[in-house]
Amino acid sequence: MYLFHTATKWRKRARLPFRKFRVSRDRAPHWLGRRGKAGPRQFPLRRRGLVMVPVLPGLYLGGGGGGLGLPDGAAPAWALLLVDSEPPEAGAVSGAEAVLHVPALDQPQADLLSHLDACADFLGRARERGARALVRCQAGVSRSVAVVTAYLMKANKLPFEEAYAFVQAIKPDAKMNEGFEWQLKLYEKMGCEVDVTSTIYKQYRLQKVTEKYPELRNLPRDVFAVDPNTVQQTPNTEVLYRCRKCRRLLFRSSSILSHDEGKGPAAFAHKRLSRPAPFHYDDQSRCTSYFIEPVQWMEPALLGVMDGQLLCPKCTSKLGSFHWQGEQCSCGHWVTPAFQIHKSRVDEVKGLLPVGTVKR
Repeated sequence: MYLFHTATKWRKRARLPFRKFRVSRDRAPHWLGRRGKAGPRQFPLRRRGLVMVPVLPGLYLGGGGGGLGLPDGAAPAWALLLVDSEPPEAGAVSGAEAVLHVPALDQPQADLLSHLDACADFLGRARERGARALVRCQAGVSRSVAVVTAYLMKANKLPFEEAYAFVQAIKPDAKMNEGFEWQLKLYEKMGCEVDVTSTIYKQYRLQKVTEKYPELRNLPRDVFAVDPNTVQQTPNTEVLYRCRKCRRLLFRSSSILSHDEGKGPAAFAHKRLSRPAPFHYDDQSRCTSYFIEPVQWMEPALLGVMDGQLLCPKCTSKLGSFHWQGEQCSCGHWVTPAFQIHKSRVDEVKGLLPVGTVKR
């Protein structure tokens, strides 16, 4: 009726002959049959502009405007997980027993990885108590698809490629952006668990900091690791590193951000080395530097500067360099951002510092 009245109104204004609007068979959606009826595939639930596609028993993937759009005769227990830049309005969550809002834009630089564990727990609890869970974003193509894929990876122990292919088979228009794909691959490397102490997550968070604070001002305090020189006690299972010249403690072994081995001399072909030094692939010490997370004593040198030298805070001898846009390791791997300490400038210290001892 809405199309009929709209067409009549514009026909009167433009003085055009009336023509009924019809959806041709060629333009019919893929999930409709030749006569406009549902085909052998399961029909998506539609109501008030919302489309819900069943993924697993009790789990739906959706997108579109309007409210929750519960189908007629549906169970009253629904859980809504909304991935959107703005919090939901009251009318959009009416009928939902539980609601979780994940603030995220459909952009590659948006941080979705940090919320994946909370999303998986929310969906898992909803399904365990017999409720139906709906994961929804504006279009139902990228953000909600990424969350559902992550849930399948964690709940069903599936690799990323297999879980993503499963969702695309159910919803052919599913296509998350490349940033979300990268984050889900990191999620897989962490064992489908966001570990804020892992090297993978630390490196990921540093990259997000550079994107969020391009001027490198007013950086969050928790970006910087604690200065071991101000800690009274250190576990004997952790190795400390100190300046080789003045013996001042600089960083812990937990601050080292390990990386995959590079291609060796082939990664430096652009420099046109006439006689590259012999390179042994079985040598584990071919990385001549430590790449670490920023430590508190580095803060004055890092703020507002894209790159520069890292000097010992006590004797001012050169320890290495930093590059927010990344730097290449001696093994050929590119690290972004890079806080590089040369191994020849530091010594390892093993053991437990005495309680009450504070180095200055």
